[in-house]
Amino acid sequence: MEAKIYNTKGSAVGEVKLPDSVFGVAFKSDVVHQVVMAIRENMRPAVAHTKDRGEVRGGGRKPWQQKGTGRARHGSSRSPIWVGGGITHGPRSEKRYAHKANRSMKAKALAMVLSRKMKDGEMLFVDELIIGTPKTKDAKAALLGLGKIKGYEGVATKTRNATLIAVPTRTPALVKSFQNFGNVAVEEVRNLNPLDVLTYRHVVVVDPEKSVEMLASRMN
Repeated sequence: MEAKIYNTKGSAVGEVKLPDSVFGVAFKSDVVHQVVMAIRENMRPAVAHTKDRGEVRGGGRKPWQQKGTGRARHGSSRSPIWVGGGITHGPRSEKRYAHKANRSMKAKALAMVLSRKMKDGEMLFVDELIIGTPKTKDAKAALLGLGKIKGYEGVATKTRNATLIAVPTRTPALVKSFQNFGNVAVEEVRNLNPLDVLTYRHVVVVDPEKSVEMLASRMN
């Protein structure tokens, strides 16, 4: 399998050979769903937290004597049945939502979503993307240039989740140049995961020879 390589002006400058182990894998929704859900659950923070009767403030003194008042007996005004008391079976910050997905499954799921992107014409290979100093102007010019390629107009025009730029190595200048675009993300190839790839419409792979080699090594 081969794909065209473009420059940031939208002109074809060569071709890259793509391994079937990365870009020719059959899509299995069950595997992808399991891995994506594991990634999302592992990102989920345990924020909600309620206090039980031992953690709420006050309630140290017995509200009234055990017998003789005609009222029900109570040992603390912070009992769960009292207003202002502790919470029974409420959400706790100790809860963990993490799910495990083994390395080979995550690699296979990544290959599946990359193969689907390739099949749907949403993968774009760019020879280089060099930005020496942080400039949003240069980043915008690169996006507009890539948007001239037929079928990839959305790289420059789609308003949400437009483009994921995968680079062999991120530089501060490159990241800062694109950070003003809410519809573009920059990520290193070694950190790509199925959730990131599925979130964005187009995936732009920079320095294809090196990037594809890194992706292929993750499949072993």
